[in-house]
Amino acid sequence: MSLNKNNSRHIGVWTASSFVVSSMVGTGIFTSLGYQLIDINTAFPILLLWLIGGIISLFGAFSYSELASVFPRSGGEYNILSKVFHPAIGFIGGFVSSTIGFSAPAVLAAIALGKYVTAISPQLNSTLVASIVIIFFNLIHSQTLKYGRLIQGWTTLGKIILILFFIISGFFIQSPQNISFLPMPNDTSLIFSSSFAVSLVWVSYAYTGWNSTVYIAGEIKNPQTNIHYSLLISTAFVTILYILLNFIFLFSTPMSEMRGMIEVGYISGVKIFGDQGGKIVSGGIALLLLSTISSYVFIGPRITQVIGEDLAYLRFFSITNKSGIPINGFIFQLCISLFFIFTSTFEQVLLYAGITFIIINTITIFGVIVLRFYHPDLERPYRSWGYPWTQIIFIISNLWILYFTFKNQVFESLIGIGIIFFSLIMYFSGQKFSNKG
Repeated sequence: MSLNKNNSRHIGVWTASSFVVSSMVGTGIFTSLGYQLIDINTAFPILLLWLIGGIISLFGAFSYSELASVFPRSGGEYNILSKVFHPAIGFIGGFVSSTIGFSAPAVLAAIALGKYVTAISPQLNSTLVASIVIIFFNLIHSQTLKYGRLIQGWTTLGKIILILFFIISGFFIQSPQNISFLPMPNDTSLIFSSSFAVSLVWVSYAYTGWNSTVYIAGEIKNPQTNIHYSLLISTAFVTILYILLNFIFLFSTPMSEMRGMIEVGYISGVKIFGDQGGKIVSGGIALLLLSTISSYVFIGPRITQVIGEDLAYLRFFSITNKSGIPINGFIFQLCISLFFIFTSTFEQVLLYAGITFIIINTITIFGVIVLRFYHPDLERPYRSWGYPWTQIIFIISNLWILYFTFKNQVFESLIGIGIIFFSLIMYFSGQKFSNKG
């Protein structure tokens, strides 16, 4: 075992894009609609939620592409925030990303996969299935780059084919719902309500992953161009996919049957394909969730590796195996993931993750404005489209979401803030320990 000195770039545009698509398309799109329908019961605001979520994510991708082209090193927010603001802020971003940011979504996808698998085979234990899948992908990605890339590419392709098949089949359903997708008289007040804002937390979580490439920027070939290509093309593609998929959910299935339910994909599948369709859809969703889990498992340890390279008291995270893979980062990630699986509910993990994502992403996007103001002459291979308005819209939108979330989801919001403050205490405690040493 030795410290990683290998800066080889081995990931091309296709693989990088597949990580973005795999990270984005997963648990959120097949679970969040049921929660949105609790407070929103007309079609236009629902589709508008997903359009707004896509636009915000695309604006975020513009900003992250600029920052990653300036600082093309793995580590995501840890690397960027450390350079733009202060190493303490960077550590917060890195700690949140490596614990909540990637472990939590991988766990959520694994839990959802377990539920869909047990819908097909009720004799299986969903928690055991989730644990086995998490362990499997940690073993694969911690031992080899070759098979990890192959799995990522093919599972992503399979995911896209399955979703497109679901969408196309939905358009040919024999008994569609008598539903209008045009604005209704009360939609305007609903769109500016707290319910709409809180629903955007679920949508934001479903779009989580639009910035995935920046976490492995140090392994991307020709990062000055390939990073922003992978982010922008993938985010735009997924936005279109999400709007179409939610259209089909609403077009094929009564809102009353999906309201408050997690497994909206299963419910809609029964309407589209008949009584046996539920099992077919459950199997398909389980397969596409494999891609999501694989993506998050692959990326997470790269963040702790970069933190370990910079901070002496966390140096063990930078240790790699003979393939240059951060083995200790994978062990750490696996322990956190299994802890989440056995101690937390699906809803708890999702809300904690969604709130912390929004906070860290907002601070990072603000970094584009700070960097342009204080370092206008810095070389920028890619410059964000629409600066500064894309950044301002992104920040205001997220602050609006956070305001209503803190107002209506007090406990979960306090947990999210607590995680951020805990990481800050960890940083300064570690620095004090290092100085004494």
